[in-house]
Amino acid sequence: MERQILHVDVNNAFLSWTAIDMLKKGHPIDIRTIPSIIGGDEERRSGIVLAKSQIAKKFGIITGEPIYFARKKCNKLEVYSGDFEVFKKYSNDLYNLFLEYTDKIERFSIDECFLDLTNFLQGRKLIDIAKEINSRVENELGFTVNVGVSSNKLLAKMASDFEKPNKVHTLYEYEIEDKMWPLPVSELFMIGKKTVPKLHNLRIKTIGDLAKTDKEFLIKRFGKHGNLMWNYANGIDEDEVNSKVELPKSIGNSVTLPQDVKNIDDIYKIVIALCEQVSYRLRKYNLVANTVNVQLRTKDFEDYSHQKALKFSTSSTKEIIETAKQIVLEMYKNEPIRLIGVRVDNLENKDEVQLSIFANDLKQDKLDTVLDSLKLKYGYNSITRAGELDIKDIVKGKEKKMK
Repeated sequence: MERQILHVDVNNAFLSWTAIDMLKKGHPIDIRTIPSIIGGDEERRSGIVLAKSQIAKKFGIITGEPIYFARKKCNKLEVYSGDFEVFKKYSNDLYNLFLEYTDKIERFSIDECFLDLTNFLQGRKLIDIAKEINSRVENELGFTVNVGVSSNKLLAKMASDFEKPNKVHTLYEYEIEDKMWPLPVSELFMIGKKTVPKLHNLRIKTIGDLAKTDKEFLIKRFGKHGNLMWNYANGIDEDEVNSKVELPKSIGNSVTLPQDVKNIDDIYKIVIALCEQVSYRLRKYNLVANTVNVQLRTKDFEDYSHQKALKFSTSSTKEIIETAKQIVLEMYKNEPIRLIGVRVDNLENKDEVQLSIFANDLKQDKLDTVLDSLKLKYGYNSITRAGELDIKDIVKGKEKKMK
């Protein structure tokens, strides 16, 4: 049986949800109709563009850039702060609407979901349900969505990225050659910015070029990712809509360095980058940790590790970084290091524990979650914050500039 898959993506979610909330509270202007952005604190390094109106986009304003630069592009730019509680409310409203059609829903990010309606059509056509959802969201919830319609997740997601806003698009296997192959290879899901120039050097400019490239050649050049790219370029994706995620017992990441590191400040920078990755995965699973463990391996392959309890159950990047740095300070023996690892243990479901109620901790939690959503949508490395650095650049002695 052919699967019946939808991908629903909210158009300009953070700005749209903020606009609706403001209008309901009596604000006289729909900020979607003026040059406007949703941004962080301009007085701090969190002052970046989180979302922009279509009019602001015409001025060349881009997501992730500092608000300072955005203001230079448009002197009439209006800046509004986002409220994660508002974002969560509208995201949940959307999810509850989906539940009227199927219970097999995968939340891909705060503003997009996959729906599997294979066993829930009840004699209806998938395209008709997609159009109904598109219309109901606008009329009942007040914002708009794009809906991609297909037989697998990859093609449904690609379809939802076609012309925006407020559109329904199909992309079935028989439509791939006409609709997907002419697109730039950079638009194929799971092809990052670093891979694009490598493909261009191989004269692979479009998705169609990639689809027609010898699969074994791509595997030889790119490893497993080459196999994935070829499959996606040809519309092949067997991944199921995963409405239930198996939770890990611990989350960790480590890096073997291309050259030994001895300076403690460089070790700190690598630990910070690892903590960013680990805390991001914690929040992805809606988990909190109680313990942080740091592992160091010397150039002589001697391993030693220490662990420390967190002050409270948390997924806060800031708290995990501070604890990990304390561990390094206590155990580092001033010798060359070739591997560094960070792991968090004693994990619990965030909804089942008592978290910190201090305002600063709640504010940090909201910031982490908003940045996570942006990374899911635009790529993990699309948004960087203070202290977040690329490990490869660190070991070369070059820190990546804030975007």
